[in-house]
Amino acid sequence: MPKPNLTALTGGYRKTPVMQIGADIYCDSRLIADELEERYPHPTIYPGGSRGLCIALSEWSDRPLHISSSGLAIGVNKQDFPANLMADRKKFFEGFIDIENIEAEIPHLKSQLRAHAGLIEEQLSDGRRFWLGAEPSLADFHAYVEIWTARAFVPFATEIFRGFHKMKEWESRVEQIDHGEMSLATVEEAHEAARLSTGLPGRGVEVDNLFGLSQGDLVTVVPDDYGKELVVGRLVALSLREVAVERDDALVGNVTVHFPRIGYRIIKV
Repeated sequence: MPKPNLTALTGGYRKTPVMQIGADIYCDSRLIADELEERYPHPTIYPGGSRGLCIALSEWSDRPLHISSSGLAIGVNKQDFPANLMADRKKFFEGFIDIENIEAEIPHLKSQLRAHAGLIEEQLSDGRRFWLGAEPSLADFHAYVEIWTARAFVPFATEIFRGFHKMKEWESRVEQIDHGEMSLATVEEAHEAARLSTGLPGRGVEVDNLFGLSQGDLVTVVPDDYGKELVVGRLVALSLREVAVERDDALVGNVTVHFPRIGYRIIKV
């Protein structure tokens, strides 16, 4: 559903998660992970220099695995959701998940989810503790959340995952990873933190960016899969890692919104 308090910070983007650090707003779990890794490199979420592999694997977990897991969760519970929520989901997932005909897709989604889960079981078949070996990585967290979604919202998930004993043991290990301490903030506190802060200096625009863009150009940034809400702002960073735009909002003031480079369409206004 629309999230006006969030989109005041993001400029329109309404997927989750979003991370706010003062007046810097980081969108998409991949970029959030990168930023946290840069600020707090120990313990690493990219053991053995595996960032490239982890980001590549996230394309699998965020797209085909996500479609089968979340699509199935929506399909089997659709009749229990309010009509206005389903209308919003239809628009939000347009071109990614066919909400209108999702019930007819349930058999296919079940078979796809089992096949994807089979990849996890196979990856763990040599006795390794986590996806890439002895240490957890971003790949574990991205894959785990989709399996968790199915177990939480699909009543026959146990049947789908039947026989995947290595995966079940891996789920338990991921669940045991500490979440740290959490504290809650009000909307007003989040907005005030943005207003009273100054965003980090832009990291610059790479010269060979294939778009002919320069720092300060007015651009739109939008996901290329679903939730295609345009974010408009002045370009302050463009690299192989990220695209960031600066924007001004009546509620939160001047903020910098950061996105991953992969998976986001950039258009000069």
